[in-house]
Amino acid sequence: MKNSESIARRGSRIVWLLLAGFLLMGSPLLAQKRVHLKQADKLRGGRLGDERFDRLLGNVIMTQNKTTIYCDSAYFFKKRNYVEAFGRVRILEGDSVTITGRKLEYDGNTKLARLRNNVVFTKLATATLYTEYLDFDRNRNLAYYKTGGRLVDSVNTLTSVRGYYNVSNNLASFKKNVDVKNPDYTMTADSLQYNSRSKTIYFVSPTNVVRSDSSTIVYESGFYETTTKRSDLKLGQAETQDYTLDAEDYKLDDFHKRYLFRRNVVMTYKKESLIIYGQAADYYRTKGIAKVYNNAYLAKVADNGDTLFMSADTLVSIDSPDPARKRLLAYNNVKIYKRDMQGLADSVEYRAIDSTIYFYEKPVLWSEGNQMTADSIRAVMKNNTIDRIHMVANSFVISRDTLINYNQIKGRLMTTYFRDQKISHVYVEGNGESLYFLLDEKTNVSSGMNKIICSNIMIRFKQGKVNNLTFYKKPEASVIPPHELKIEDTKLKGFEWRGKEKPAREDVVKPQVPSISTKKATSVNKKELPPPRVERDTATITDKKVVGEGLVKPLPGSSIDKKEVVRPRAKSDTIAITEDRKRL
Repeated sequence: MKNSESIARRGSRIVWLLLAGFLLMGSPLLAQKRVHLKQADKLRGGRLGDERFDRLLGNVIMTQNKTTIYCDSAYFFKKRNYVEAFGRVRILEGDSVTITGRKLEYDGNTKLARLRNNVVFTKLATATLYTEYLDFDRNRNLAYYKTGGRLVDSVNTLTSVRGYYNVSNNLASFKKNVDVKNPDYTMTADSLQYNSRSKTIYFVSPTNVVRSDSSTIVYESGFYETTTKRSDLKLGQAETQDYTLDAEDYKLDDFHKRYLFRRNVVMTYKKESLIIYGQAADYYRTKGIAKVYNNAYLAKVADNGDTLFMSADTLVSIDSPDPARKRLLAYNNVKIYKRDMQGLADSVEYRAIDSTIYFYEKPVLWSEGNQMTADSIRAVMKNNTIDRIHMVANSFVISRDTLINYNQIKGRLMTTYFRDQKISHVYVEGNGESLYFLLDEKTNVSSGMNKIICSNIMIRFKQGKVNNLTFYKKPEASVIPPHELKIEDTKLKGFEWRGKEKPAREDVVKPQVPSISTKKATSVNKKELPPPRVERDTATITDKKVVGEGLVKPLPGSSIDKKEVVRPRAKSDTIAITEDRKRL
């Protein structure tokens, strides 16, 4: 019995000791939660109903842990640990955050501060936030406003209806009517995030950017480092005075003025009725050079609604204040498709100033069953359709009749004229030769071959076929009957039928890859964006003439990089297409 009473007394003492220990441990925690009055010039007591409060006047200082509150006057409700402060209110949160305003409501239990009127929230050496209504949750280290505010740092000014600033990681989230101002651009969005320490903008909704040069771009996701002027963006549209550009992946470097676009790139020229497509594009702003590659092709719409398609390994657009230097270049494996015309070439150049397309290195064009070849070809556009084609050196026109005979015309220079998008007539200048097979219109039986040698020849067409020929300057003509024809007589020197090479529409128009959703694009690793491609034969156009194998002679008044190397072209070419890896 005595042993039981002894054990009970010892147990009771242990319980009291544990309770006392918890009370001693809890007292510092309770002290940390309480708001303490440190200083006031005057203190007056009062009651609000059944609740007692202290009326504090003059140079009031109150503290809670590492937070210090300064004000001109305050009501201090000790029992519920609550403060209402007025006048020149200032809160110091540690040594990094300062908040000022004209009124404060502070709950010491929830550590929620509500500041009103001319509120200024400053994070040391990071950013300053201005608003009329600010709530600061000390537990979450989160400051936020819901009736309009402005964040300012050394680089940007951001305004919005609602804003949330995380003091711990310096990340600000802005919502509704977001506006960003910077000397280089302005941005507008519905939502946007900004890290005030790294000066990085994160795009979380479609964001419209207007640059200082009035060009615009729309971003849907990704980020932009405002100090280094570099970015990695997903889904968007850019717009300048001359063109718009869509892509799903952007990597922009404003410092070096180099911009990379990836995946389903669409570049639309406003004035030229021209659209360029590809899976990759590099734009060098200071040089005014844009390259599109990886399944690159363009579409040019004529006034009648017909479309000219052209594909190549690489398409290069060169912009310049000088209209004479603005041009579009396609090089390596150029293919052309139009409903009534097809073509091939190693490289092609389009000059906007004279609406002329230049074809280089074994070019060939097909139109209405006629094959046209020459060392170089240039097509002159009028009202967005081909008006005439000039063939220079070794010009050759071939057509095949129903009996698979090849009618042929060749000469030194040849000009093909079009009317209503059909061949009207062809004029041969110098060393003209013609082979034309005679067919009976009723029986479709060959009655021989007409061979003519003449300096200049005029060939008139009707519905895509030769209607009549006119010969100038002492023509030599002969008709060879069918039984006397030899195979070698049926081909002029240099004959080459290339009908099997004629491209179809699907050979030129490249399919786009499946689109990436905004959510998925945001999670793509930056390493998936390939670096800018160094072209084995990167090219641009410069004011030069070819004067020999690989030699360049500048035209008067032109500026030429000494490091440029020229690929040999036909001597008749007036503009050289040059290798220029460093420039592009």
